[in-house]
Amino acid sequence: MIKRIAVAGAGTMGSGIAMAAAQTGYMVSLFDTNETVLAKAKSAIKKNLDILVEKQKIAAEESTVIFDRILFSSSIEDCKADLVIEAIVEIIEVKISLFNKLAAINHAGTIFASNTSSLSITELQKDILHPERVAGMHFFNPAQIMKLVEVVKGEQTADHVTDSLMQVCLQMNKTAVLCKDAPGFIVNRVARHYYLEAMKLVEQGIASFESVDEVMEASGFKMGPFRLMDLIGMDINLAVSQSLYDAFNQEQRFKPSDLQKEKVSKNELGKKTGKGFYTYSSEKK
Repeated sequence: MIKRIAVAGAGTMGSGIAMAAAQTGYMVSLFDTNETVLAKAKSAIKKNLDILVEKQKIAAEESTVIFDRILFSSSIEDCKADLVIEAIVEIIEVKISLFNKLAAINHAGTIFASNTSSLSITELQKDILHPERVAGMHFFNPAQIMKLVEVVKGEQTADHVTDSLMQVCLQMNKTAVLCKDAPGFIVNRVARHYYLEAMKLVEQGIASFESVDEVMEASGFKMGPFRLMDLIGMDINLAVSQSLYDAFNQEQRFKPSDLQKEKVSKNELGKKTGKGFYTYSSEKK
């Protein structure tokens, strides 16, 4: 039974996952080697809990209890748990190295889940000590709010592992969808053209990015593609496009956009840098 969760990586996704777990009763360790990132995560979680109190969705006392369930740590030794979720950079070698370090300090039943949005779980498993205990657990941003989680079964993932992850999602009040490992899983495979076709419209001078967003939002989408890319992060979105492009042998329909590459080269990554397609003056660091 999973009682304690460790989250490796205290960025936007990692802190959101940690908050979601703590809100639903789990004891959580949030680990990052970068003390500045940890401090930012601590501040962000506190701020998000304060907002819930202001909106009268939780009591002030409950906010304190939730916050106190989270251990913020820069020591990997604090990543001892029944379930470890990594939310670090999308570089497969870095993830493999981290999982092997985590396997060395955890007990024989610990489950390891990757929050990767595009890397193959099966490929991750090939160089990991206990591949049968590894699966994907893909949350969406912001993780403490978004309900969907893709639970991804790699070729070597044991059935009891995905069963346990589905149960964790249920306790976290998430809507879990089980899928087999495949490029882009479900959401990123389907949604890729929401972004790519939108950028083609702009590149070809057919419409402005503001107009595309306005039309899509008026059609019922909660966020237009450009506003959504700014929220996700241009670098992350581009990395997913590149991953699918490579996975499908450079098939043209998955080819990354030059427009997005230009944004990344200028470090105009969206809300997290203060500028993407839109400008967010209050978000600047």
